This record gives sequence, C-alpha cells and structure tokens, in this order.
Amino acid sequence: MATTNQKSSPKKQPKGFQGVRGAFWIIVVCAVIAFVLFYTWFGDPSHFQDGEAKTNPADVWGTIFKGGLVVPVIHTLLYTVLAMSIERWLALKTAFGKGSLPKFVANIKAAMNAGDIAKAQQLCDKEGGSVANVVNASLAAYKDMESGANAALKKSQKVAKIQQAHEEATQLEMPTLTMNLPIIATIVTLGTLTGLLGTVTGMIRSFSALSAGGGADSAALSQGISEALINTAFGIATSWCAVVSYNYYTNKVDKLTYALDEVGYSIAQTYEANHTEEA
Repeated sequence: MATTNQKSSPKKQPKGFQGVRGAFWIIVVCAVIAFVLFYTWFGDPSHFQDGEAKTNPADVWGTIFKGGLVVPVIHTLLYTVLAMSIERWLALKTAFGKGSLPKFVANIKAAMNAGDIAKAQQLCDKEGGSVANVVNASLAAYKDMESGANAALKKSQKVAKIQQAHEEATQLEMPTLTMNLPIIATIVTLGTLTGLLGTVTGMIRSFSALSAGGGADSAALSQGISEALINTAFGIATSWCAVVSYNYYTNKVDKLTYALDEVGYSIAQTYEANHTEEA
C-alpha cells in the first residue's frame, strides 16, 4: 500500500497555472490602478472647461470624474471582476487538460472496457489536468485492489475502496476549480449597491448645490444628475460582467465535475464486472 501511494501521489501534484490564492492582492492592485486613473486621467484639467478648477466637465471623462470618490471604488470592483475572470480562465484551462474532455472520457471508458489499464494511465499522462489526476488516482486504487495485498477483502469492499480513492482525489482538485468564484459572486451584488450609493450621494450633492444657490438652474441640475448616474451605469456594468463571468465558470466547473463522476463510476463498475467474488 505504501509503495502504491508513493507512486500515485506525484500524478496528483498540480501542474501548470493553478490560480491565484492571494486574491486580496489582486483587489489591492486593482484599487491602486482605479485610483491612479481617477486622479491622473479622469481628473486631468484638459477634461474640464475651466481647467484646474474642475467645475465644468468638457467631455465624458470629466463627467466621470465629477461622479466622486465612489467612481474609483466601482472601478476597483470592475477591474477585479476582469482580473478574476482571466485568472479563472487560465486555471480552468489547465484543469481541463490538453485535449477535448468528452473525447478523453470516452477513451478512458473504452480502455477500461477493454481491460487495458496501462493504456488508460498513458491517456491520463498525456491529457494532464484535474480529470486526469483524479482518474490516475482511481486507476492506482484499481491496480492496488488487484494485488495480493488486498486478497482478503470482499469484492464490494474493493469497489468501495476504488470509489473512496476517486472521491478523495476529487476533493483535492475542487478547491482549485472553485477558487475565487465566491469573490466574483459577491461583486455581483456589490457592483449594483455601490453604483446606487454613488447615485444617491451624487443627487444629494447636486440638490444641495442648487439649494445653496437660491434658485433652480435646470442646466446645473441636469449636469448634476448626469454625474450621479455615471455611478449607476458603472455599477450595472460591473454587476453584468460579474454575473456573466460567475455563471460561465460555474457551468464549466459543473461540466468537469460531471466528467469526473462519469469516469469514476465507469472505473468502479468495470472492476465489479471483471472480477468475481473470491471464496
């Protein structure tokens, strides 16, 4: 048993990009980028009719700047979603392996039905990724159950051991597959709420300025409303990107999980069909 575990464990080791575990630093970097752009680009005097005074925006960039400090906060969330989406794409690309996942599953099942364990292991070594790692662990357990060291076990116990090895290997791979998805899911709500916060504070500021002026200037009111609604627009855009990203990658993880379950069931059933109960 010890020898088998030592041989199979290296195949379970992750290869390639496995995702960013320190997601906090991604958020920090995105925040730095957002605030730097806010003060250097959006707040540049060239985007305002009155230059350094920065009172009357001359273009959309100046209008965005007038949205207030909530703007870089929303931009931080937006940049974080984009960064996390790229991070998940790279990680799941590694997890899915080098070839087509459905084809790999079909080839493994064909090799198992033919009783060719060596070919199945070669397919895993060639494919790589999370599915191949789990299948390798299941195949190692399969071969281990065929060894004389486990001759005293009943067939049902051996099948259970193979299934247990498959489940344990799957649990080792799942953190890599779902890493950082909760952050994207959280930003789905935070994006909209932060946008609404910026809109409300912008409207309060606009009406306060009109009140202090002693009259209702429709041009000033329109400008203030447009500045406030900038936050709503960015908040909705952030939530939209987060929803699409979260659902897309959750669906990909589900597909990979289904493939794992299918292969694990096939290996266990193959052992049960090809081996008779020993007296």
